[in-house]
Amino acid sequence: MDALERLIGRRWEGVTLESFFKFGHLARPVQKHLQRVYATLGVALAISALGCLADIHFNIAGFLTYVTAIGCLLGLTLTPSFPGTLNKRYAMLAGFSFCQGAALGKLVGLGLGVDPSIVLTAFLGTVAVFVSFTLAALMSARRSFLFLGGWLASAVMGLGVLRLSSWLLGIRTVSFQAEIYLGLLIFAVYVLLDTQLIVEKAAAGYMDPVRSALDLLVDILAIFVRILVIQLKKNADRERRQNESRNRRKRD
Repeated sequence: MDALERLIGRRWEGVTLESFFKFGHLARPVQKHLQRVYATLGVALAISALGCLADIHFNIAGFLTYVTAIGCLLGLTLTPSFPGTLNKRYAMLAGFSFCQGAALGKLVGLGLGVDPSIVLTAFLGTVAVFVSFTLAALMSARRSFLFLGGWLASAVMGLGVLRLSSWLLGIRTVSFQAEIYLGLLIFAVYVLLDTQLIVEKAAAGYMDPVRSALDLLVDILAIFVRILVIQLKKNADRERRQNESRNRRKRD
């Protein structure tokens, strides 16, 4: 036991939480850019939460928010990243975030109505997935996950084909399960890819915190939706089994 303690002590001697998260392999400008990206992402997520709450209480989601989200997204894509357009692009990101949050209001409201712990579990699960894959991307060798871009694009197209075939063939239950679980895996891996793309673009001199935050925001919301749907389905299945068990006991 003493030998084991000495071995563990030498193995982790001098390792602190600060040194563990000190990404010394990244240039200082890249680190500052990442700080701006994650600060922007945090504000965007807060605005999305406000949009979600607004829809839960006032039922604002609809055609107008859908069109507004598309308009903001197109505006962000077409507006060049210059210091003079920064505030305009921040405003469009805020508008997109709010509308996307409003679009989730019905689903989140359903989860809160069934069991508030379901929404909390989905939130914590999303945080765990995002933090884990982000750290994996930042601590891995640079460009080590960039090859995933083609595979992920093909996987997204495959999900689209699966959804279309389910409508045509009437096998929506199987395709729904595949879309939820495979979609969760795909967007989790997208966190890896997008994080490394942000680092590589910043290292090459292209620093756009608004667009980078937008990419990560889409990943996070997609992960959250899928985890929440999985939790809702598990709760529904559990209640169905309990009802069947009670009915069986009544018949007996």
